[in-house]
This record gives sequence, structure tokens and C-alpha cells, in this order.
Amino acid sequence: QLQLVASGGGSVQSGGSLRLSCVVSGYTSNPYCMAWFRQAPGKEREVIAGIGRGGTVTYADSMKGRITVSHDNAKKTMYLQMNDLRPEDTTMYYCAAKFGIEYSCLSYHPDSFNFWGQGTQVTVSS
Repeated sequence: QLQLVASGGGSVQSGGSLRLSCVVSGYTSNPYCMAWFRQAPGKEREVIAGIGRGGTVTYADSMKGRITVSHDNAKKTMYLQMNDLRPEDTTMYYCAAKFGIEYSCLSYHPDSFNFWGQGTQVTVSS
């Protein structure tokens, strides 16, 4: 059974750092696109970073310059390094993946992703 398990969230002070991880299990091939989303209560889920099979990375303007996304194929794990965290970054973070023969992510619309992790909470205090 395919699963995405996100971890690494926690509570930090403003300016602190966290590294989120998303492990994919139950599938023999790597996804062609993985991404990190976040969703605050009452708001739409927004993509903040994504990485395609070819290694192309994309960052949302909201966190650009403060985050780095990477993927370890051997470990089937995607990472999100977040630095200089701010109170407005407080919310639940989700990882997502889609599988197929494509080479790049093309779309980051949430509906285009087949599989989702359970989410990990990030709390930043001022």
C-alpha cells in the first residue's frame, strides 16, 4: 500500500529552522513529481515547493529564499529545509506526490496530485 509519511514539524522561535521529511513507501518506482503544500484553517492549500524527476525545483514566492527542497531517490524521501521561519509560517504542512512517465511537474494544482501525506504541524512563535 502506497504511503507518504511526513515528519519534522515542531515548534520554533521566529528566525529558527526546521527540516521536514516525506518518506514514500509501498511503491517500486519514484514519483515524477513531489511537492510541499501548506494550508491554514479556512484557507486554500498552497504549494510552497516542488521537485520533478529531472531535478527541476520550483518555489512559491511566499517562502522563496528561505526554503530548499531536495529528494533522495535511494531513500525515497523528499526534504524541505526551512530557515528564518516567521510566525506567519505557522500552519500544517503536507507532502504530495504523483506517479507516471512524465519528467517534470507541469502543474502544481493540488487536484493533480494522487497521493498525500498526513501533514506535519509547524508552529513559529514570535
